Amino acid sequence: MLMEYQDTLKEILSPEEIQKRVRELGEEISRDYESSPLMLVGILKGAYQFLADLSRNITTPHTVDFMRLKSYGSGVESSGQVTITKDLELPVLGNNVVIVEDIIDTGYTLDYLKKMLSLQNAASVKICCLVDKKERRQVDVNADYVGFDIPRGFLVGYGLDYDEKYRYLPGIYHLLPGHEPANFRPSDR
Repeated sequence: MLMEYQDTLKEILSPEEIQKRVRELGEEISRDYESSPLMLVGILKGAYQFLADLSRNITTPHTVDFMRLKSYGSGVESSGQVTITKDLELPVLGNNVVIVEDIIDTGYTLDYLKKMLSLQNAASVKICCLVDKKERRQVDVNADYVGFDIPRGFLVGYGLDYDEKYRYLPGIYHLLPGHEPANFRPSDR
């Protein structure tokens, strides 16, 4: 970890652990879509690093597109209202779509997106997440491919941020007590 963060962050997953798991997920997705049209849909901004690494580890030909959705505003609690702020540029019609997300907690965003893509006649819609926080679910949505289950703590690094900071860090870290958002509760992200 970078020395400048030694008093604010605790490493949860090393870059090597993350890359090993991303390779395994890429192999699994490659097997599942061996001869099917595949489209990866990355959710901005948090999933950009994960999606890039995952895409390089998928041997099946595939396309990549991005969406940006908002359900949090500026706080740490989901509003439950999902708004698309950047839509797809490629059509999903007939493609097997794998939504690539950095973290699933309440489930509002992914429930909305999965239903929306299904209505656009995708052949199938599955979810691949780097981090799953099942105890935070408020909507019944499950990932088909999961990198890691991490139950508690506010996570940053490898695309995950707090107020647009820490995304560039190569591992995943907990923000230590006293450094989390002001309205953060231990059960929060």
